[in-house]
Amino acid sequence: MNIGFWLCGILIIPFAMIGVLFAIFKEKAAQFVSGFNSLSKEEQALYDKAYISRDVRNQCFTWAAIMLIGAVLSYFLTPYMAIPAFGIWLVLFFKDVHFDPHKAFEKYLLK
Repeated sequence: MNIGFWLCGILIIPFAMIGVLFAIFKEKAAQFVSGFNSLSKEEQALYDKAYISRDVRNQCFTWAAIMLIGAVLSYFLTPYMAIPAFGIWLVLFFKDVHFDPHKAFEKYLLK
């Protein structure tokens, strides 16, 4: 049993599903972004919700693609190819983690 293939393969599904949901619901899906939903309605009006949704959609599709590449390489080469896939994913994930919602969404402010 190729554990690297299965670990990467299982994560493709939720990442792709979340990306599709953000692609379908566009601005309305911004309510599901952690931190943004805790802002007041007045504060939320200051941000570009379409840009937030598009950015989360692209992140999820990128993560799904990384896991797909990791799964394929794990299947055909060696199960250890899942390790770099998870490493790349972790770097990309923690690059966008902020504990202050205002700092996290400052690039989405309407000008």
